[in-house]
Amino acid sequence: MKLISIGFGSYIAPSRVIAAADPESNPIKRVVTYARDNGKLVDATYGRKTKTVLIMDSGHVILCPLTPETVAQRMEEKPEAASRDEST
Repeated sequence: MKLISIGFGSYIAPSRVIAAADPESNPIKRVVTYARDNGKLVDATYGRKTKTVLIMDSGHVILCPLTPETVAQRMEEKPEAASRDEST
């Protein structure tokens, strides 16, 4: 399973992400409040400003300190060259 870093030693499985959204919109604020009330909120910001809200297929909501663009870029990256070297 491929994992990507979302900052400060936190990792997610990109195949489980449904959406990466801006935390400033009112509908996303309601999603965050609902997740907090139901024990489905994971705060991975370590006290930093939330720049992205990740909605997972399990119903969990993850607060992330990275921008949505950075998260999307990390999700699209190909495996490192080191994985090719392991086959030799």
